[in-house]
Amino acid sequence: MVTVAVIKFRGNAKPYYFRLGKFELKKGQNVIVETTHGAEFGVVVEPEREVEESTLAQPLKNIVRIATEKDEEIVRRNEQRRGEAMRLCKERIAARGLDMKLVDCEFTFDGNKVIFTFTAENRVDFRDLVKDLASIFHLRIELKQVGSRDEARILGGIAPCGRVCCCASCIPDLKKVSIKMAKNQGLSLNPGKISGLCGRLMCCLAYENEYYAEACKKIPKLGGTVSTPEGKGAVIAVDMLKMTARVKIEKDGAVFYRDFAVSDLGFKRAESTDEDKNSQE
Repeated sequence: MVTVAVIKFRGNAKPYYFRLGKFELKKGQNVIVETTHGAEFGVVVEPEREVEESTLAQPLKNIVRIATEKDEEIVRRNEQRRGEAMRLCKERIAARGLDMKLVDCEFTFDGNKVIFTFTAENRVDFRDLVKDLASIFHLRIELKQVGSRDEARILGGIAPCGRVCCCASCIPDLKKVSIKMAKNQGLSLNPGKISGLCGRLMCCLAYENEYYAEACKKIPKLGGTVSTPEGKGAVIAVDMLKMTARVKIEKDGAVFYRDFAVSDLGFKRAESTDEDKNSQE
């Protein structure tokens, strides 16, 4: 077992492990850590955790020190520079006529580099833009292209449920979401109902998919014929949480509706189609 501290960085919901060493940390404390990009400023999410060394993908980086007031002032100053840097970069993008949308800008803690994040429909030749920005900032310039889901993660916002987007608040890693997940839950396949701010399928469709995928195997299909204790009928609604089905039964010239537990019904589930198996990220 290895003792680690869990650290998060600006604008990133993903936590990272760092070797704790001799430090005694508190939740919410600011620290300077060693990363592959140099020294970075982070916030302690969990002061101490025991993890299996075999689960670590690479050797752990170290916590350099607890952040000082000077370190925090550097971060504040970098954040103040961000707005002006965004404005200047947008001006140069427009002047070059580049088909790209600037999303974010970040000055590294060591002050040696500025990273501009953008989205674009197609490949963008930004070599001349990099030269322009280097002559303005006199720093190393990095341009990073991201997709629409990452854009929503960076910018944040309020999702259709009324809460902050999951990708910007509580999901460490973006995972594949498929249209089959919406079908499993019996949701409307109207894109406006199941899409997030990024225009892609909502991340939350995956939260309970394991349950619904199993439930789908145990319930009758809508419109299917089932046998019930009161005779045969057609399924008009199902409740996958209560595991019940509402059945329309025609008997002796009368039509009536009854709710039955799925376990009391006789039916055969149709096999999944290739279309159902295909996923759309």
